[in-house]
Order: sequence, then C-alpha cells, then structure tokens
Amino acid sequence: MRLLPLLAAASLAFGAAASADATLAAGAKAADFTTRGAMAGKVVDVHLAALLKKGPVVLYFFPAAFTGGCNAEAHAFAEAIPAFTKAGATVIGMSADDVPTLQRFSSEKCAGAFTVASAGPAVVAAYDVDLHHQMAGRNLTTRTSYVIARDGKIAFVHDNMDASQHVATTLAAVQQLH
Repeated sequence: MRLLPLLAAASLAFGAAASADATLAAGAKAADFTTRGAMAGKVVDVHLAALLKKGPVVLYFFPAAFTGGCNAEAHAFAEAIPAFTKAGATVIGMSADDVPTLQRFSSEKCAGAFTVASAGPAVVAAYDVDLHHQMAGRNLTTRTSYVIARDGKIAFVHDNMDASQHVATTLAAVQQLH
C-alpha cells in the first residue's frame, strides 16, 4: 500500500512541529462533542459528556486508520483495555477518517475492544490536533492522547507522533487520578 511509506515520511517530517504546538494544556476544559464512530464494526454515537459521567476518558487522536503506527497503537490500546477498565476509564480513538473506514478499523485493528470515532473539523480544531496535512486526499490529525478527568478537565497530555508510549503514559495518568 503506497499510503504507508508516505505516512511514515509525514510522521518524521511533521512529528517535531506537531509535538511543539498541537496540544491543549493540562487543566484546560475539554470541549464537549457528539459524533459517530464504531465499536466492533457497529456504528455508535459518541458523546463526551455522557462518557465522563462514567469516569475518566482517554481520548487518543491518531493520524489515519490502516497505517502502520496507527494499527500498532490500536492493537496496543486493545490489549490494555482490561487495565483501563480496571482503572475506571473509557478509551476512545479519534481520527478524521469517515465512519465506514472506522467500522472496518474497529473490527480489524481494535479487536472490537474500544470505540473509534470520526473527528470532524470542529473537534479537530477544539483539541488542536490538525496535522495541517493531507495524504492521498485524507485529512490527518496529530498523534495526541488526552486523559480527561471526570470533571471535564484535561488531566494529562501526551503529544508525540511516535505511537509507542501513548498507552503506557495514558494508563499511568489514569491510575494516578485515584
């Protein structure tokens, strides 16, 4: 697939810039949103305020479904869902991909373990995750993970195009909320 090498190059080229300016600060109020997404291939509605009533939310943005780093990150989050659940947190993956793409991604790469949702322009702007880049006609978001406390405030931010530490850092942040 030609998109994979291009995304890898974009990650290297844009990683430093994205990390420098693409986050909301800890303590900021998280923007509420309602969108559509998928869980285990089934279309679902996602409303942040409703999820926060149950406990903290890990909202992780990823550039594009079915790309190397995003596939690996989704797999890692899927494997860690029992630990996030034990800590009382809900994990939601977000990208600018359309819902049909996320339906397939939720089944194939997320193992049906958590919801992935479509981040429209308003959500991308509110969370400051626009990579300011398109690839093969797809809008991309930065790889940014937010831990949002039950009170709706951002408790932790991990902003790095390298997918390898997002699960560990967000899980540790959720565990420290107790």
